[in-house]
Amino acid sequence: MKISYNWLKQFIKTDWNSEQTAALLTDLGLEVEVVEKYQSVKGGLEGIVVGHVLTCEKHPDADKLKVTTVDLGNGAPIQVVCGASNVAAGQKVPVATIGTVLYDKEGNSFTIKKGKIRGQESHGMICAEDELGLGDSHEGIMVLDNDLAPGTPAAKVFKIENDEVFEIGLTPNRADAMSHLGTARDLRAGLLQNGVSVELITPSVSNFRVDMRTLKIDVNVEAPALAPRYCGVTISGVSVKPSPAWLQDRLKAIGINPKNNIVDVTNYVLHDLGQPLHAFDAAKINGKIHVKTVEAGTKFTTLDEVERSLHEEDLMICDDKGPLCIAGVLGGNNSGVSNNTTSIFLESAYFNPVSVRKTAKRHQISTDASFRFERGIDPSITAYALKRAALLIQEVAGGQITSEIVEIYTKKIEDFSVFLNFDNVTKIIGQKIPKDTIKQILVSLDIKVNSVSEAGLGLTIPAYRVDVQREIDVIEEILRVYGYNKIDFSNKLNATVFNAPRNEDYKLQNIVGNQLNSQGFHEMMANSLTTASYVQLSEMLKEEHNVTMLNPLSNDLAAMRQSLLFSGLEAIAYNINRKNADLRLFEFGKTYHKFLSGYEEHKHLTLFLTGNRNQENWTNPQKPSDFFLFKGYVEGIFSRLGITKTQNSPVKSDVFSEGIAIGTGHNILVEFGVVKKSILKHFGIKQEVFYADFNWELVLKSIPNKIKFTEITKYPEVRRDLALLIDQNVSYDSIYAIARQTEKSLLKNINLFDVYQGKNLPEGKKSYALSFILQDDSKTLTDAQIDKIMSKLQKNFETELGASLR
Repeated sequence: MKISYNWLKQFIKTDWNSEQTAALLTDLGLEVEVVEKYQSVKGGLEGIVVGHVLTCEKHPDADKLKVTTVDLGNGAPIQVVCGASNVAAGQKVPVATIGTVLYDKEGNSFTIKKGKIRGQESHGMICAEDELGLGDSHEGIMVLDNDLAPGTPAAKVFKIENDEVFEIGLTPNRADAMSHLGTARDLRAGLLQNGVSVELITPSVSNFRVDMRTLKIDVNVEAPALAPRYCGVTISGVSVKPSPAWLQDRLKAIGINPKNNIVDVTNYVLHDLGQPLHAFDAAKINGKIHVKTVEAGTKFTTLDEVERSLHEEDLMICDDKGPLCIAGVLGGNNSGVSNNTTSIFLESAYFNPVSVRKTAKRHQISTDASFRFERGIDPSITAYALKRAALLIQEVAGGQITSEIVEIYTKKIEDFSVFLNFDNVTKIIGQKIPKDTIKQILVSLDIKVNSVSEAGLGLTIPAYRVDVQREIDVIEEILRVYGYNKIDFSNKLNATVFNAPRNEDYKLQNIVGNQLNSQGFHEMMANSLTTASYVQLSEMLKEEHNVTMLNPLSNDLAAMRQSLLFSGLEAIAYNINRKNADLRLFEFGKTYHKFLSGYEEHKHLTLFLTGNRNQENWTNPQKPSDFFLFKGYVEGIFSRLGITKTQNSPVKSDVFSEGIAIGTGHNILVEFGVVKKSILKHFGIKQEVFYADFNWELVLKSIPNKIKFTEITKYPEVRRDLALLIDQNVSYDSIYAIARQTEKSLLKNINLFDVYQGKNLPEGKKSYALSFILQDDSKTLTDAQIDKIMSKLQKNFETELGASLR
């Protein structure tokens, strides 16, 4: 937001320089990011003075040049060679002296230097209006008023506007400060705290009066909830033309291009008071004004000449024939002010912020008006701003006010009531502020003190302060005006020792995160808001379970995520598109669900693996990541957390083309596998992606509370191998489960170290080579014990799986 310092001084008379004011505004929370110089004419006409042409003779060596002697008021006339045909002795002219910098139409600079033109010395330049940036004419030099004294600075003659503009990084909650009036209110409060007593000067509208009642346009507000307050007035006999210089300078200083005097006034009042206005050509209004919604699909062409399809919730300003304007957002292409306009209907209103925000987002329109309406403007100045604008239009465009102000205000928007407890102020701020200072700050912010007691203050907050509705908000206001820099810091350092349980969530997250990071994974954090339609990619997710946003920023951020899968795939697609295809990602995050019983949140840990498992180098050729590598990462998490008694089962989620679920008892702790190609295709991913979804809440419950320590055994372990010929449909899990069931105490580990399918094997068969590690913690195993266990294993494999030894 840009604020003109000269404009600001119309509200507050201060002799502070811009640097001091910028520092104070920043301390008040209106952070001034930069202060820029503004001049209505580039260069400010510095170095250009009024000259009196004493003599004018024809150049001896050039027919079209003249040699002049010019008095600059310093007692030492100079010689200037001039090519203008209209230069003559006795004239008062603008003269650019040696060293003056001028600018052409493209903004390129050139410096006036002493020189010779056809043998005659020239010590300056007599200027035309286009050379000074005062117009477009180059037919001859400017001839000034003969009463001007030689040496008078041209900047003084032409009243050049020199201004300083504050670029303020305004936070979205400060809707009240989105104008010069709002900024002046804060500045006044800050100055008072710095011992500078100033008054807030607001423009007078006492001269507003109805000249005649010849053009009344009735208004019918059919949607009062969307337009709580609506005002309008007609002005006839206006002349649409360029605005006067002062008005153009004000708008140009804050980066707005002047259009015509009517539109410029509406823009001026918007930035002056913070009240958006709209001017309709009264001749283009058929019958009454209707403030209402229209049927969905109604076509409407806006000022930017784009035809839009309206939504049934869009608030429109209509006449008897149809829509004229999208209320609070953008006017229509066929109802605005043109050069032929002679009478206008001027609108000032307070529109529902949520309605305006939804409409602007739906149509992807952002205007100065919508920016303010959707954040909440001051409902108390609607009529005042209308009168202010009407008087300005009469000043710059002529005309007469030809109707009473039509005002519809069905239900007054009330101020807020808050009780402020003095003890809470001290507690929150950390320092006691005198009660009189607190009251002074609140009054300077237009917060009314209704009652005073030992405990606190009963307050009334103006309706325009939409960000101050609670006691804590009032305390924040007190602190920012009092000054954060005035709060003392204690020299005493306090510390507490907190003994958190071993199974504290954040500790376990750090343990798992560190392990995954050491394995090459990168932690990601995705937005909890996502595209609502993603649930259609899985039958396990239901659209009615979506937690949707009332006012989404966009369709891509319209719902809370029900799964972490899709945001992860967005990240993978983003990286792949930027030539980063080998990825290991993990995320701790929540999913959000809406059920008949209420809303639920669930915490998850997700893992993503795609691309090659290692970087290519001459000693280690690239290998693609595979399911078993991914399974190792998943099982490694359980191992690190001490979760050992788990069972495998088929995966139930339909996001996997194949996968495994691991759980304890009836609880599924994790589902992992290969993501379906149909889902990957939706994100433009062509390579295989492995995905694991841990139910983190169940994982935490499954972690043993005690750590068991066992002595390292001094007795040796024994390895025995079996090569089993089994059916193709037999899984390693089946072999593992049978082996564990057969020998529970002495069998320490089982490993599948070779799989063979191919020649020399019967059809439908495969060969598994397995190693079995046996060990007794109390003694050395004998050959007889080992043979007995192995025979038992072999027999059970033969009986239950139909296995045979190769």
